[in-house]
Amino acid sequence: MNYRLILASNSPRRRTLLAGLGVDFEVRVMQDIPEDYPQGMAASEIPVHISQEKASAYRQQMADDELIITADTVVVAAGQILGKPLDEEDARSMLRLLSGRTHQVITGVSLTTKNEQQSFSVTTEVSFKSLSDEEINYYIRQYHPLDKAGAYGIQEWIGYIGVTGLQGSYYNVMGLPVQRIYEELKKMGYQFL
Repeated sequence: MNYRLILASNSPRRRTLLAGLGVDFEVRVMQDIPEDYPQGMAASEIPVHISQEKASAYRQQMADDELIITADTVVVAAGQILGKPLDEEDARSMLRLLSGRTHQVITGVSLTTKNEQQSFSVTTEVSFKSLSDEEINYYIRQYHPLDKAGAYGIQEWIGYIGVTGLQGSYYNVMGLPVQRIYEELKKMGYQFL
């Protein structure tokens, strides 16, 4: 069976990235799904846990021929887990923390049908130059990165001027590791070609 793909995300970046695979999909968004995780959980496990929680919220409403894609991204820098900033000051703190160092971007994905779930995570290491306060303030003022884990979008100005190195998937840093999703969907029997 070729499943009907459902992207359970409000993110315009995730929509663009999934569309890049050349597949038809529907966007379905439920509001107010908690993005909590147990205290002490390893950073590498958090985005997978949250993607599974999101999938659970959709599972009861799924049709037999649907496959729901849920994802969550976190940034880990200097031992701290950075989600989306609360406000501009929080964004400023996050960007100062990322400045001049290498951090990890971890995206957890769950591919869920009525009978099966495949979950995985992809990690990318990103290095930033030392950012000046002027650069940080300009970026926040112009790009309003409050909807992005770690307070930045690599595809935006800050990525152009600040990223000095990348090891792993660029698209993962944007929020969806589409190459790995392609491979996992094929394993689940989805026909692309």
